[in-house]
Amino acid sequence: MEWLIKKAEELARKHGLDYYEIRLVKVTSRRLVMSNGQLRELSSNSELGIGARAFNGTWGFSSANDRERFEKAIETAMKIAKLSRGNARIYLGEPVRDEVELKVKKPFTEVDIEEKLSLVKEIDGLLRGEKIVSRTVNYGDSIVETFYFNSLGSEIRTVVPRIRLGFSVTAKENGEMQDFWKSFGGTLGWELVEGIDLHYWTAHVKEKALELLRASSPPSGEMDVIADPELTGVFIHEALGHAVEADSVKNGDSILAGRLGEKIAVDGLNVVDDPTLPGKFGSYPYDDEGIKARRVEIIKDGVLVSYLNDRETAEYFGLEPNGHARAESYSHQPLVRMGNTYVEPGDWSFEEILEAVKNGLYMLGDKGGEVDTANGTFTFGAKLGYIVENGEIKEPVRDVALSGKILDVLKNIMAIGNDTRVEFPGYCGKGQWVPVDDGGPHILTRALVGGLR
Repeated sequence: MEWLIKKAEELARKHGLDYYEIRLVKVTSRRLVMSNGQLRELSSNSELGIGARAFNGTWGFSSANDRERFEKAIETAMKIAKLSRGNARIYLGEPVRDEVELKVKKPFTEVDIEEKLSLVKEIDGLLRGEKIVSRTVNYGDSIVETFYFNSLGSEIRTVVPRIRLGFSVTAKENGEMQDFWKSFGGTLGWELVEGIDLHYWTAHVKEKALELLRASSPPSGEMDVIADPELTGVFIHEALGHAVEADSVKNGDSILAGRLGEKIAVDGLNVVDDPTLPGKFGSYPYDDEGIKARRVEIIKDGVLVSYLNDRETAEYFGLEPNGHARAESYSHQPLVRMGNTYVEPGDWSFEEILEAVKNGLYMLGDKGGEVDTANGTFTFGAKLGYIVENGEIKEPVRDVALSGKILDVLKNIMAIGNDTRVEFPGYCGKGQWVPVDDGGPHILTRALVGGLR
């Protein structure tokens, strides 16, 4: 590695550049996919690549996955930076030397592929059932080893394990089909799999898919809505989280531009992004610019107190860098991204929230949606919903969507539950895909409800 550090120093002197940073990344991964009893994928891959950036008022970037081209990638990034010269500035700070490995209880690398295949087969068998016409099981694990160094003298080695298991079914009756699914994941080892009650969760997925077949269309209009912890999480991630990414704010794509210090939500609402949460799917020790990850309070007691940032936007807004520059791989440049985003607990029990609703909906899970951070509007689908009348959960509804204006919904929150859960792993797309987690408690708010169809 020393030769690469010295070569980068030589090239920087040759091209007259003051700042550069290099990421050397090795990824080892395995993936198994089974659909309806047929093994669709069983793969094991390993890749080593380099991503080089140089700064000259703007970034020059180049990558390579061939050791013979590592030096060339560094020089290409520096040439691009030299030719592109801009007027931006970045946060520099002090050099960091550190080594961090996220420890697990039972490394999945010590589990035979035969055992992983047996797991997938077992789940596939448990998902069989009357009216279940399709079933899929996905398992994946990876070890990402990164060596980061920059022209300041930083040298950071990190090892991040990540595991994910998901399964889904499609139920069919009288020509109608409905899906339901569940995913588990974290920066954990095989203990994640061993801690899952497979019989309970496979039965739950089948039961909910069948319940959706019997569900009716939702009512429409503005009404009281209880969001479960999963839907609370996706709302906070999509509608608020992307709007506080400082590159969106800088580029004029966020309704929250210029609102730091402004009260944008109700008293008692606290929203956090914390990549240091142990074991969560979106956790990491350092971001891809060599900045130590840390907990960031986004909304504190209803007041917008911080944006998520990288070296460039931290300098632009005069903020302390908070370690939220993430890249999909060595071949991607870091962007401002979330890690684990969630609403902190309030003091309402679920029963108290339910009793407060005379006529409304209880919406569960995440079925995707759209958000316009520039205009501050959103639409999200829920996996399943229930009519709520006089504090009681009634019949199910399906294809139900929640929409509205982000700031209106934040100010319409009437109750924040005491049951925060951050356990909804997924991948966030922003031109690149990075692993994230989100969650929160049950919350009661008022919003527009309608059908997805």
